[in-house]
Amino acid sequence: MAKYKVGLGVSGGIAAYKAVEVLRLLQKSGCDVTVAMTKHATEFVRPLTFRALTESYVLVDDYAPENPDPIAHINFSQNIDMLLIVPATANIIAKFANGIADDFLTSTYLSSNAPVLIAPAMNTSMWGNPATQRNIAQLKKDGVRFVEPVAGELACKTVGTGKLEDVENIVAKAMGILNAKTQRREDVKSEPGGLSSGGKETTTPSADAAASPPGGGESESEPGEVAAGFHDLEREKILITVGGTREAIDPIRFISNHSSGKMGFAVAEAARNRGAKVTVVAGVTSVEPTKDVKVIRAYSADEMHSAVMEELPNATVFIGSAAVADYRPTDIANSKIKKDGSETMTLELTKTPDILADVSKNRSNGLLVVGFAAETNDVVGYARSKMEKKNLDLVIANDITAIGAGFNTDMNIATIIVRGTRDTIDLPLMSKREMADNILDEILKLRKN
Repeated sequence: MAKYKVGLGVSGGIAAYKAVEVLRLLQKSGCDVTVAMTKHATEFVRPLTFRALTESYVLVDDYAPENPDPIAHINFSQNIDMLLIVPATANIIAKFANGIADDFLTSTYLSSNAPVLIAPAMNTSMWGNPATQRNIAQLKKDGVRFVEPVAGELACKTVGTGKLEDVENIVAKAMGILNAKTQRREDVKSEPGGLSSGGKETTTPSADAAASPPGGGESESEPGEVAAGFHDLEREKILITVGGTREAIDPIRFISNHSSGKMGFAVAEAARNRGAKVTVVAGVTSVEPTKDVKVIRAYSADEMHSAVMEELPNATVFIGSAAVADYRPTDIANSKIKKDGSETMTLELTKTPDILADVSKNRSNGLLVVGFAAETNDVVGYARSKMEKKNLDLVIANDITAIGAGFNTDMNIATIIVRGTRDTIDLPLMSKREMADNILDEILKLRKN
């Protein structure tokens, strides 16, 4: 049984895809989540994504023919422990502050007695506009809590405050409020005149309760407001390869593969947040390394192979997400190769070490071996072949030609293939950070089996 029921409201901003990550982290923290979206939010993320993850109808319009509940905004609002808005646009904040109820989400806000937590995301100028700040001040006066946006580069390329706070911090704030609320309820029950065995709660509101703002709001400093504990991987030591390798032709030129490292670092971040000890062997990447994990740089296939084999005895899970070059020049020139007037140049290539295969051959102590397969056709077929040839436990297959996914993007589409079964797990378009948790979920299932 879920510990808490959370209503997740999604409004129409570019950060809407981050709500998917928030949903998954809430679920992992023991919450039953129901999603409500504005119509504009559905233009950024399809309701089907949330429906697949919650197995529940996603509420957008009270009057939609397929809506199973004709007064959903009432029933929805009265059966949640918290209303969490991620992301909150300037428009939805203005509607909340001024009591406008012209869609499902705003009607839900007005009819809910649960605590409300808002995570804004918008352009820097919109965030700093006096009207927006007045609306935020009014909502805070009404008892609404906020997870303030942070400074950074926004989707519009502006640099400043307005970027959605990290999803882990949003969920930590939400869980802190929920846990504090539960703790206070238990404290009241244990007080003289409180809830006794078989009786009803008969205490009158305390001075603190009487001073609480309307709307279920909490004070600014909450007892128990600590980071949510996603520590289901605390026994695992995860070794991950990330990025691409470069195989030198001469001191100037090289052969390489496309890879930003975003997917690998997303897995590293998710694993770290869930309690695992993480080591990353990184080649060439275009993103900042994950904080609080050990990062070893290895730019060629040979260097990466050596680093992996050295770290392997300490690992319980190996995840090969790096785009390792399959071949390298047989002979590397000591100086820059000059043009000689010829229209062509011939290079003799030699195979590089097969890191995944060698890791699998040298596995011990229950090591799980996970690989990625980037393909352009017969994706599942080639991925299964890779699994069999290299004796892998799990393969994440990517169709790099799929619209919305591919190299150097924040989103991805994948199919997970598990050894010993003909079934596949299809992951629709989602953020790479969200996909990382899906991958780790399957690794956990393998470990339990």
